[in-house]
Amino acid sequence: MLAHFDSRAELVERGASVVGVLRDSSGLRQLEAVGIAERVELVRGSITDPGLALRTLNEYEVDTVFHLAAQALVGVANRSPISTFESNIAGTWHVLEAARLAPMVQRVVVASSDKAYGSQAVLPYTESSSLAGIYPYDASKVCTDVLARCYATSFLLPVAVLRCANIYGPGDLNWSRLIPGTIRAALMGQNPVIRSDGTPERDYLYLSDAVEAYLKAAEHLPDQSGAAFNIGTARGVSVNVLVDEILVAVGTAGLKPRILGEARGEIDRQFLASDKAHRILGWSPEFDLIEGLALTVDWYRNYLAGKPSLQLLDWIHREDFTEGYIRAMGDVARRPARDLASKLDLRGVERSLDVGSGSGA
Repeated sequence: MLAHFDSRAELVERGASVVGVLRDSSGLRQLEAVGIAERVELVRGSITDPGLALRTLNEYEVDTVFHLAAQALVGVANRSPISTFESNIAGTWHVLEAARLAPMVQRVVVASSDKAYGSQAVLPYTESSSLAGIYPYDASKVCTDVLARCYATSFLLPVAVLRCANIYGPGDLNWSRLIPGTIRAALMGQNPVIRSDGTPERDYLYLSDAVEAYLKAAEHLPDQSGAAFNIGTARGVSVNVLVDEILVAVGTAGLKPRILGEARGEIDRQFLASDKAHRILGWSPEFDLIEGLALTVDWYRNYLAGKPSLQLLDWIHREDFTEGYIRAMGDVARRPARDLASKLDLRGVERSLDVGSGSGA
């Protein structure tokens, strides 16, 4: 999950000793992208392994747990609900049970989601709104949320729950997600793709604001054990408006999104009231959408400048580059695709890209 990596970076910068569980190599690439791969301890495995979390907490003497691990893509959840339930539901009870048994754990912050609220007649969501998520990903987060509060109430485990809006920002290398995918397309001079009809509204939260919320929640444990907090901006932004803002931030004229209108199993409108977090945790978002997108675009521009294989991969496979791409790449784009492929080490690049469907598009 996107906050997982920036949370680690912030904790490292604050002098904490950080341990993370890493299942796939894509997670390592994200740690490398934000520059902390060599500064954290990594345990290889999955939280669905019943003994892994307990071993990790005990061997590394962990006192604070941020449970952010999840299968977080709505499209993947719709195609593969069982693996999503195993990661998000069984994985959560394994982590909570390990935290209950590990003697040094003093606090646990669990990532729920605004998706747990499902479709509601009254917006923005408040913490008193019912948890009515019924699609696979949404339902998995309802269970995560309830399990966390169950452990707080039944076993007196110091647990707080955060229900965050759609988090975006530096470090997300899943190009199937709306924001990184749109930014990369625009930087390449290509028209971005919108899977939905462009009308769904979401609440978009910049990564640094999300990280600060997690840290503040941890600081308020055990006093706020069993509490759930909405973390968002209280503003719903349509996919069409978001993509337009990204294109402005990139500064690429003449591009227009290609609207597919084929997304299914997603909620139409979502945004969160965060008054409780402001009142109790002292948290409020510092970055508005325009500021957050500007910082995000700058990060991807710099990152992709050093990763030509990621920019060229799609074109090399198609060999039908656009005029916008020629403008973006200059003389390099005029060379034959096969010549480029022979000069660049592209082995394994396609396997390194995540191809699942993202949420909120």
